[in-house]
Amino acid sequence: MLVLSRAVDEIISIGDHITLRILEVNNLQVKLGVQAPAEVNVHRAEIYEKNRNRQGQSVPVANP
Repeated sequence: MLVLSRAVDEIISIGDHITLRILEVNNLQVKLGVQAPAEVNVHRAEIYEKNRNRQGQSVPVANP
């Protein structure tokens, strides 16, 4: 696992087409903006897992 420190408005790049921007930090909450191509599905882990379970394809999601 890569651990990074970033400040508001700083960006993390994933490959050539995905970026994460730090939008806001309040106490223990961090708001991220995700920019990715339309063909890339972006979900919170619990939503991803719920969708996979509905399809009968349970895939464990790693917890940090």
